[in-house]
Amino acid sequence: MSLDPREVLIAPVVSEKSYSLIEGNKYSFRVHEKAHKTQVRQAVEELFDVKVEHVNILKVQAKPKRRGLQRGIRPGWKKAIVE
Repeated sequence: MSLDPREVLIAPVVSEKSYSLIEGNKYSFRVHEKAHKTQVRQAVEELFDVKVEHVNILKVQAKPKRRGLQRGIRPGWKKAIVE
C-alpha cells in the first residue's frame, strides 16, 4: 500500500515518557494503522531531513472506559519510536 509521508505520520506522541525518550534522541509518533517500518523510516527522513537509525513499532491496545453507566472502548492505535 502506497501512503504519502504526511499520511504515514499522524501526530507526535505527547506524554511524560515520550519527553524522557527525547533525551536519548528517540522520538514517538502516532502512525497510520497499515504503515510498516520502512514507510515510517522514509516518511521521517523525507519530512524532517534526518538520517534514521532504528524504528520500533508497537500497537497501543484499546482500553475499556466508563462514565457513570455508559460503557465504551477507547480505540487502539499504532505507535512508532524513531531513533
